[in-house]
Amino acid sequence: MAFEGLASKLQETLKKLRGKGKLSEKDIKDAMREVKLALLEADVNYKVVKNFIKSVSEKCMGEEVLKSLTPAQQVIKIVNEELTLLMGKNESGIEYNPNGLTVIMLVGLQGAGKTTMCGKLALQLRKKNKRPLLAACDIYRPAAIKQLQIVGKQIDIPVFSLGDKVGAVDICKGAVAYAKDNNLNVIIIDTAGRLQIDEELMDELKQIKENINPQEILLVVDSMTGQDAVNVASSFNEQLDINGVVLTKLDGDTRGGAALSIRAITGKPIKFIGMGEKMNDLEVFYPDRMASRILGMGDVLSLIEKAQANIDEKKAIELEKKIRSQQFTFDDFLDQLEQMKNLGPLDQVLGMIPGVNSKKVKDLEVDEKELVKIQAIIQSMTKEERTDPSIIDSSRRKRIAIGSGSNVQDVNRLLKQFKETKKMMKKFMGMGKTMKKKGKLGFPFP
Repeated sequence: MAFEGLASKLQETLKKLRGKGKLSEKDIKDAMREVKLALLEADVNYKVVKNFIKSVSEKCMGEEVLKSLTPAQQVIKIVNEELTLLMGKNESGIEYNPNGLTVIMLVGLQGAGKTTMCGKLALQLRKKNKRPLLAACDIYRPAAIKQLQIVGKQIDIPVFSLGDKVGAVDICKGAVAYAKDNNLNVIIIDTAGRLQIDEELMDELKQIKENINPQEILLVVDSMTGQDAVNVASSFNEQLDINGVVLTKLDGDTRGGAALSIRAITGKPIKFIGMGEKMNDLEVFYPDRMASRILGMGDVLSLIEKAQANIDEKKAIELEKKIRSQQFTFDDFLDQLEQMKNLGPLDQVLGMIPGVNSKKVKDLEVDEKELVKIQAIIQSMTKEERTDPSIIDSSRRKRIAIGSGSNVQDVNRLLKQFKETKKMMKKFMGMGKTMKKKGKLGFPFP
């Protein structure tokens, strides 16, 4: 889980402050010492930590905070604001060419995940009604072109390639011509990387920049490399004057030092973050939302956006009608499992809910194999059994167990879970109706 260690320590420190009435200067100094250690342990750049603590301390020591009726809340508010400011204050999207074709150049070292990120970015832009083209310009790494073609085929995005015998600049020029001829309005260039920054790599990237004049040069860096990611970002920025950074593998980065240091060190924004291995696991980076997640305040807006993007609205309305009329079947149950899986790992989803303890989320593990087993059991039922589970007697249970490669106990457990789920959903719907009448809910029930 992203920022797992840092989030846990910061939340614990701020919780101690909330447990006190009035705050003294010593209380704030002690809290800032703990915050400082938490940031350093999270591999945040030392200069960044020093400036952050100085700024937060100065604001917290003011009379407005110390003499406030809710000083702890004021401190948390200041920490939240400063964290947001540290990561860039506002989100930074893609700057499109208003006169036609937009060229986005992805750069970075080998192993950062550039090629996969090209596909993820193309998929996200297509959702925004753009018509992207992927350009295979990594002519050095074995199978790099083939990898991009596989990615393109997977998401149904065209890939332009001239093989590995033609120079990268000529491939880029060919891609521009192809895009114009085929009414495509965004080109995403997959450039070559190296194991380390060298003169040859930078010369080629500079030539592409000079000849193609891309609207965006985005640096792809592996967030799990911590301080190295910040150093890489600084070097690429000095040589190419990048427009922004894409952080990959943030879902596996328990520290978060790169995300908290890059903007302050380079002055360039983090534009996107990779939060998983699937092609749709790419998020726009919102500094304010990330600060809220770190401090345990949740990220309801991102959760809503995820749900809107991944859950079929018509199916959701149909499901509610079925629940109200007690017609919820195993087919519906299976469909809901699939839609929940589309939201991403459960720990990430729960981390967006305000007040959810990061330690408890950390300890929560969802066994993907268990979901596959449930799927197999349901699919081993007949249409009649999925519609009316009450007809499933002992002989049917044995047949379902054999058909799904499980045992009768697993089938019994699922039948019991399904029964409890139906009860719970019916109860929730009834509660929603009552609360709606009383005007206590901030969202409508159909």
